Amino acid sequence: MDVKEKTREELEQRIKQLENIIAKKGVGSEYLEKAERMQRNLNLALIVGATAVTLGLTAWSIYQFKE
Repeated sequence: MDVKEKTREELEQRIKQLENIIAKKGVGSEYLEKAERMQRNLNLALIVGATAVTLGLTAWSIYQFKE
């Protein structure tokens, strides 16, 4: 690995560390955490809802074909 690549990787790593510090302690970090939690909860609700609908339709179709 040459010096240029090594330097570039080291700088990228430091930039990521700074971004993480800013994300944790920076302006709007609390709002960002709330938004991420809300998005996660919404995604979970959509998955559970879609699963419930799929299971309901499957059960209904099985019941209809048995008659």
